[in-house]
Amino acid sequence: MSLGYAEKLSYIEDVGNVGMTEFFDPHHVLQEKIEQLAKMIQKSKHLVVFTGAGISTSCGIPDFRGPKGIWTLQREGKPLPGASLPFHRAMPSITHMALVEFEKAGFLKFVISQNVDGLHLRSGIPREKLAELHGNSFMETCPSCGVEYLRDFEVETIGLKETSRRCSDIKCGTKLKDTVLDWEDALPAKEMLSAEKHCRMADLVLCLGTSLQITPACNLPLKCLRGGGKIVIVNLQKTPKDNKASLVIRGFVDKVITGVMDLLNMRIPPYIRIDLFQIIITESVSADKRYVNWTLRVASIHGLKTPLPFIKSVEVSFSDTHKFKPAVLEIQPFNLKRRTGTEEAFDIMLKLNFGDGCGCQSTQLNIPFGFKDTTNGIDLDKNTIMQKLREKGIQDSSPGQIAVLERKSMLCPKKNITAYAIVTNIKVFDSDSSSNGDVKRLTGNINGTETSRKRSKRRKRKSRF
Repeated sequence: MSLGYAEKLSYIEDVGNVGMTEFFDPHHVLQEKIEQLAKMIQKSKHLVVFTGAGISTSCGIPDFRGPKGIWTLQREGKPLPGASLPFHRAMPSITHMALVEFEKAGFLKFVISQNVDGLHLRSGIPREKLAELHGNSFMETCPSCGVEYLRDFEVETIGLKETSRRCSDIKCGTKLKDTVLDWEDALPAKEMLSAEKHCRMADLVLCLGTSLQITPACNLPLKCLRGGGKIVIVNLQKTPKDNKASLVIRGFVDKVITGVMDLLNMRIPPYIRIDLFQIIITESVSADKRYVNWTLRVASIHGLKTPLPFIKSVEVSFSDTHKFKPAVLEIQPFNLKRRTGTEEAFDIMLKLNFGDGCGCQSTQLNIPFGFKDTTNGIDLDKNTIMQKLREKGIQDSSPGQIAVLERKSMLCPKKNITAYAIVTNIKVFDSDSSSNGDVKRLTGNINGTETSRKRSKRRKRKSRF
């Protein structure tokens, strides 16, 4: 998954220490340290979290310097680990989602990440409270006006190079650039300024899953010390900053954070992934005015020429089966051309078949089709729609829910564009079971009796501090 990123990096001989030995605190020691960390978080006024590859290993993304890390295996001449699912379908871990809850509860003020997997943004951490020091594999930015574009596909380049897309602002139109750093690139000034500012303000900097080797990023947590702040390191390998830390925990990050959440009587929120696509219907009247030539296109909202990574194929059928033959669209762009009479109206039925890593195999969508419809664009409250869609996904305990996000029409040529939002993954975390740091996905009814009973117990249980 992060293998593609590693392959794009320029070659350098020395990538630092790799294959470092992992250490584990004895169970009773680990529990004591988790309780100590929970108390420190509860008392903190300005918590900053500094993350590395170790928080994403339970998402199926290999780290770089561990015993089975990418750099380690490369140096040993061993085959690199295979990807368990496409990079763009990776889902946040227990730790990612716990940080979201810490932010909502007011504990967490800022996140500094060295990861390029984009999972902090996907999890729900507000962009203004996040510094991605090494960039984001799914982000493009406009060098002219500064607008950022978060994609559902991995951007094809790294090293702050121009991509094949342009800024969508009609007053700008500048070619976009990727945001991921290569070895020789300097850390982004804007991200560094925010990171330094919050580290100086922090009374607690919590370092999760990082070996703290890469400079100058690894020195950021130290900036809290001058103001009396404390550093806590949760990492399986020893780090050069261990002697500066008030507390060093040797354990799986997910297990440590799950224990902290339990002690603070906090719930790890579910992860709901919503993907977007658009359906474009373009039509033109034939020269003799008897027919309408129309094209249906299922496309990415990021542009007609950009990939639509989560849809594998589209099956098209019609309510009037005597006149129209069904079709299966398997090659992107998903286009279907037909000719009909100007007075005809019918339904188009679409079955969207999803690719690997999605939580459901397919979903159905019906489109009423009539060429006399001149409906103007509908202005919808997107935030409300997205929130209701998340709630519906949790309520139904399975993905596949779909909602109209935006509708707009053009008259010349006549074109109807409808943007849709669809729940493609739901991941619910059992905070009581993280014995080895792995994420456990619940398969039961997440809105049923079992979950309600657990929540009821948590409400009755008092905080241990």
